[in-house]
Amino acid sequence: MIKKFLRLFFLINIFYIQVVCSSENDIYKKIDLFGEVLEKINKEYVDEVNQSESMDSAINGLLQSLDPYSAYMSPEIFNEMKTETSGEFGGLGIEVSMESGVVKVISPIDDTPASKAGIKSGDYIVKINNIQVQGKSLSEAVDLMRGPVGSAIELTIRRRGEKKALTFNIVREIIQIKSVKADLLKKNIGYLRLTSFNENSGKQIKKEIENFEKDNLVKSYILDLRNNPGGLLSQAIRISDFFLENGEIVSTKSRKISENRKWFAKSGDLIDGKTLIVLINNGSASASEIVAGALKDHKRAILLGENSFGKGSVQSIIPLKNSGAIRLTVAKYYLPSGKSISEVGVAPDIEISEETDDFRIKTETDNQLNYAIKLLNG
Repeated sequence: MIKKFLRLFFLINIFYIQVVCSSENDIYKKIDLFGEVLEKINKEYVDEVNQSESMDSAINGLLQSLDPYSAYMSPEIFNEMKTETSGEFGGLGIEVSMESGVVKVISPIDDTPASKAGIKSGDYIVKINNIQVQGKSLSEAVDLMRGPVGSAIELTIRRRGEKKALTFNIVREIIQIKSVKADLLKKNIGYLRLTSFNENSGKQIKKEIENFEKDNLVKSYILDLRNNPGGLLSQAIRISDFFLENGEIVSTKSRKISENRKWFAKSGDLIDGKTLIVLINNGSASASEIVAGALKDHKRAILLGENSFGKGSVQSIIPLKNSGAIRLTVAKYYLPSGKSISEVGVAPDIEISEETDDFRIKTETDNQLNYAIKLLNG
């Protein structure tokens, strides 16, 4: 019996080693094949090829095959990204991703050239200064949109519902992001607009709420997360906690056990249970979806507007030996209900679409905000 067991154990180990070796051999064969293809291109292709750029494209192609948010950053792009995180940078003011080979607008940022020109969430950028985007990586497309402050750029846009392509001429500016705006509407509604989740967002929101509560005029609140592309997870958790007494806010799940985490609300609702409406649209992504989803799952807020973007994944910037980096998806977000945000987003309780092509947030054309005000005063 023991001999049979040992023989079986030995055979299983031999089989395992063969499978592992076979798998490794297949990978090495593919690497050899890649080298052969690169050599053939270098010798036979009609035009001279920059091998370094070809390798960068291949690396980026590998990462982009995983999901739209994983990407390669060359040393130059990585250095520019580190500079831009200081809070002031030149550009158009749009958050973008890649979909079906073209650049998709996640959201335009308030009071930026893109927002003023009329770029909308969900728009597809097909040409940049008459250069086709199809076939380029996201990093390459973003690089094309960069340029000196004050210089003009032409974007050709495809928009759902529009038969013809739309052309926008935009002048690049210094982008300064103000994450929180507050206003008193109809003398008794506290309006809080959050345009991004940066390191000061929670502090600013809390200060505005305390100002509203101090005067004892506000009977209800509107939290506007439309066209908010997200930002810091820590701020999303903190801001969700402002309106909750207890319960789970969000969790992350990953292949790494260390990345599997849950965050919970602490006791203390800053607005003391007052009615809260959260405005969302297709430009509400990532951290915005965490806040909206947590408040919806706990039945703490009424969500009004359109379905959110569906970016429910965590990216980590991993530096490389060449001074570049890769942006790699390492985990996914899950709402208190256990639902994933990825690709499906958060659905509003009351669906109100933008009424006109001239729609602008917090103007006379903002039918979503007007509906929320009527609902609270009704």
